[in-house]
Amino acid sequence: MGVIRTNAAAAMLGVSPNTLRSWERRFGFPSPRRTQGGHRQFDLAEIEALRTAFEETHNVSSAISIARERGSGPATPQRMKSAFGRFDHEEADRVLEESLSVRSIERTVEEVLLPGLEAMAADGGDTGPEYGFGWRWATGWLAASMRSAPAATRADGVLIFDASRPIDVDSLHAQALELVLRRGGLRTLTLTTELDPDRLSRALHALDPRAVVLTGRRASLDMLGRLVFAARRVGGDRVMVFDYRGALPETGASTVERLGEKPIAARNLLIDHLEDRAPSTDEAPVTPFRIAKAG
Repeated sequence: MGVIRTNAAAAMLGVSPNTLRSWERRFGFPSPRRTQGGHRQFDLAEIEALRTAFEETHNVSSAISIARERGSGPATPQRMKSAFGRFDHEEADRVLEESLSVRSIERTVEEVLLPGLEAMAADGGDTGPEYGFGWRWATGWLAASMRSAPAATRADGVLIFDASRPIDVDSLHAQALELVLRRGGLRTLTLTTELDPDRLSRALHALDPRAVVLTGRRASLDMLGRLVFAARRVGGDRVMVFDYRGALPETGASTVERLGEKPIAARNLLIDHLEDRAPSTDEAPVTPFRIAKAG
């Protein structure tokens, strides 16, 4: 992965060169090699492993033990979060590249990328520049992955109505769901809930959706109901409606199937429903769409 000199290694760790040299003498780690001129050269992988471990433990001896044991370590949400916290797009690239060597794109998104951003938001940093950097980096990566997704292999169309806003974690989940559905062979289109339902007809006729997925938490029930009505006005009662990640309140009176919180499980459940509802001449009537208002 390369080598770096003492000053650069110390800067990565946030310590002085003298402190780094004292760690080398005391713990024997990180262990530099020497040039012919006697200058230290540290292995970049060791320094990155130590930096990640130190961010997790805030204790040098514990961090060195962890870094020794796992090297640069597997691609983890913590490494993703750490890269975003340093505005380090190259490290973010590297973490996902390492993940893709052992995971599918879908699992990389679900197990590394999304949890890394969620961890930043949970720490109260969802309004900070580090989170903003991470959100935009993740959005770009997801968009690039969608552009390279294979062509649809199924006739079924899925329309996602996204009620989130830019910088919302829910917005990333909506993008991730679209990517996973596309890679599952489904024709998929995401539209904002802020659209005028009366102007949806062209998109609805082009996609001819068999399923509508509601996601995000910033739309009123009236708005969601109008959008679903517009979809069913074109596709009829065969259009199924699903909730992803709590777009609708838990009331117990809704007829809307919930797809859960994770994109892979949501895709699998959605495909199961589509296959169970294959068109037939004697198909039973569809339960009318109904959502109950909270309170």
